[in-house]
Amino acid sequence: MKKLLETACGILAGLALFAIMVLTFLDVSGRKMLDHSITGSLELTELLMVVVIFGALPLVSERGEHVVFDSLDGLLPDALQKLQRALVHLLCAAALIGLAWLMWQTGSDFSASGETTAQLKILKAPFIYGMGLLCGFTGLIHLSMMFKPLDHEDAEGGVL
Repeated sequence: MKKLLETACGILAGLALFAIMVLTFLDVSGRKMLDHSITGSLELTELLMVVVIFGALPLVSERGEHVVFDSLDGLLPDALQKLQRALVHLLCAAALIGLAWLMWQTGSDFSASGETTAQLKILKAPFIYGMGLLCGFTGLIHLSMMFKPLDHEDAEGGVL
């Protein structure tokens, strides 16, 4: 399951980031050489950034790569650290699942009204639904991490 998560989310976020890079290159090149930019490039970049951010969110959560304030962790007993970790993951899961529900509702509203982007008239609902699904999935990851054993070697950005 972990490999599928890394592959699917990694490909999704990677392709979107690559598309942003190509779009930016072509837009700037067209502006400088042809005095004509790509119509709707800002809208496309915004939508692709949504895909990058929400596509990478499950990976960041699963790997524990969020910004962490852990300067007092060395002073806390393991039992308290486990409780703290479980509560933080529960809070993150609740927030993300709640956000997923709100996004799904917004996606339904946008789908019903036919909400589109201003210039290119791209439907917004599929992107909102995708954001909701990825937030919900990330919330489930946080729920599963509540019971992960405490690993003091786990800190990625620790000072040596």
